[in-house]
Amino acid sequence: MIILASSSPRRRELLTTAGVEFKIAVSDVEEVLNPALSPAEAAIDVACQKARAVAKEYPLDCVVGADTIVLLDGVILGKPKDEAQAAEMLGQLSGKTHTVYTGVCVIKDGKENCFAEATQVEFYELTADEIDAYVTSGEPMDKAGAYGIQGLGCLLVKRIEGDFFNVMGFPVARVVRAIRIR
Repeated sequence: MIILASSSPRRRELLTTAGVEFKIAVSDVEEVLNPALSPAEAAIDVACQKARAVAKEYPLDCVVGADTIVLLDGVILGKPKDEAQAAEMLGQLSGKTHTVYTGVCVIKDGKENCFAEATQVEFYELTADEIDAYVTSGEPMDKAGAYGIQGLGCLLVKRIEGDFFNVMGFPVARVVRAIRIR
C-alpha cells in the first residue's frame, strides 16, 4: 500500500489523477527548515522527517513525504500568515523569476529514496489591483510563495521552465517512478 504523508489536497489530486491507489496518514512533524542546508536539501529534509514519522506507523508500506518551498533572490517564501503578507510576497515576485523546490522522500522496505525537483517560474509585472484581487480570492493563503499555479494564480505566471506539477507541490511523474522502481 502507498501511504501519502501529506494533507495537501493538490498532492492527493495528482496521485489520484496518476491512477495511484493510496491512503493518507499525516505526520505531526513541525515543518522547520534547517538554515544550514541549501533550499533543495531543506525541502528534502522536511519531506524525510514527514515520511519517517509516518513510516514508523506503517513499516510494511511505501510511504511518500513531500515539502515545497519557493526561493526568490536567496530568500525562502513560505505560506503567508495573513493577507498583508500574501500581498507583500506577490509584490516581491512581480516581474521576477523564482525557483520552486519540492523535496520528496519515498520509504519502502526500510530504504529511502530522496530527491528534490526544481522549477523556474517567471511572473508578469503585477499591478496593485491584480495583487489585491488575487489576495481577496483567498487562494494564496495556504500556498508557499502565496500563489497556486493550478488556480487563479495561473494568470500571474508568464512562463515556467521545468515540471509544471512541481510548482503545484508534487512532481508526480518522478514520484510515481520512484514508487514503482523501489
